[in-house]
Amino acid sequence: MSIVNGGRMMRRRDVLVAAAGLGAAVLLPRTATAGPFPTEFALPDGFMPEGIAIGAWPTAYFGSRADGAIYEVALATGRGRVLSAGTGTPSLGIKVDSPRRRLFVAGGSGGDARVVDAFSGRVLASYRLSEQESFVNDLAITRDAVWLTDSFQPVLHRLPLGPFGALPHQSKISSLPLTGDLVHVPEVANANGIVTTPDGRALLIGQSATGKLFRVVPETGVTAEVDLGGHLLPRNDGLLREGRNLYVVQNRVNLFTKLELSPDASSARVVAAVSDPRFDVPATVAAWGNRFYLVNGRFSTTPTPTTTYGALALDKF
Repeated sequence: MSIVNGGRMMRRRDVLVAAAGLGAAVLLPRTATAGPFPTEFALPDGFMPEGIAIGAWPTAYFGSRADGAIYEVALATGRGRVLSAGTGTPSLGIKVDSPRRRLFVAGGSGGDARVVDAFSGRVLASYRLSEQESFVNDLAITRDAVWLTDSFQPVLHRLPLGPFGALPHQSKISSLPLTGDLVHVPEVANANGIVTTPDGRALLIGQSATGKLFRVVPETGVTAEVDLGGHLLPRNDGLLREGRNLYVVQNRVNLFTKLELSPDASSARVVAAVSDPRFDVPATVAAWGNRFYLVNGRFSTTPTPTTTYGALALDKF
């Protein structure tokens, strides 16, 4: 495995976490795959996963960028089943709305989003977000809205939520232009992962093309680049925030990076960057208990109906 530490690459056979800038490395024990709560589990051949989400119960949900199917896996056993059949458009970012037992799913190149019952797999609603060329990539659920990034357009799509999370009519869907520090780069992936800031007043998005993070004011769309102390996060993809800790999946460079955010997310400090020999272009991350779960998108592998896919677990750090 590889650890980025102070700009140097170190090789170890085991999983390590390096404290960035401190010259320290901590050995994390490997957990056996066998037994309850396995650390690796398979997804269907040819599934082409991208998103992973875990809610208030120990089940992971995966979206297929091939046909939009949703696959669920019991974390305790690693066993899975197709929850929702493909709709014909991709399923990329996926989040669990635990209180209402439903999934929100970003539709990638389909320019759409849908809402799926997390227990039955029934599609509760579908929404057209854009008629232009778009790539609806990831999403974040707030108290009154679902915000979705678009990697091909400099906008955030907004799906408003009514009282008790009521779903909106199509006519209420809107797109918020992004202005300020974020410079849209044509023909590459731009806005990707998205989370709320620790103080809950803004949104935080990653730009895959530049390796930068941006704070977004949801009322105006004005963006401000997050001060990373001179660091960049190339190929940043899925984001996960726990308190003031932000975890960033860097897909094609096979890194999983931890940052400490300021309360308003105007600045962040890189704490650690982890690699693992099991990484094969990880795309996104979710958490349950004392573990992170990452899905291998395998974007560098030519997909076929028999291409294997899977997910893995890491101890939290």
